[in-house]
Amino acid sequence: MKKGPLLNSVVSAVIAQLGHTDTVTIGDAGLPIPQGPLRIDLALTHGIPSFMQVLETVSEEMQVEHAVLAEEVKQHNAALHQAMLAQLEKLQQRQGNIIAIEYIPHDAFKQRTRQSQAVIRSGECSPYANVILGAGVTF
Repeated sequence: MKKGPLLNSVVSAVIAQLGHTDTVTIGDAGLPIPQGPLRIDLALTHGIPSFMQVLETVSEEMQVEHAVLAEEVKQHNAALHQAMLAQLEKLQQRQGNIIAIEYIPHDAFKQRTRQSQAVIRSGECSPYANVILGAGVTF
């Protein structure tokens, strides 16, 4: 049995297969998931698991080089936006690198998810609780 925090075998396999600059999207319960990326649906009910729980666990396993957020999150979900930034800051400290953060309009964000290797759906039911994580390298 794995001893790391990520127990979901499908999410773990996706992260293990990522190459440099590949992306994974973590989304709220309402984010449309396009054809193409692997759909990993973790949602059980409203808020379970939360977006932040999924982000924290995935970022324990994944080397993150950049993150893409919808610019609307700043105004329409400020508390979650601050929690995401705090998590990315903590991750930077742990990884020893700078994580570039890019903001784009939500419609462009939805289009960009098509390029992700997988979209992980959380049970989060708050607006713009989404992020695209870009894989870095550990060397």
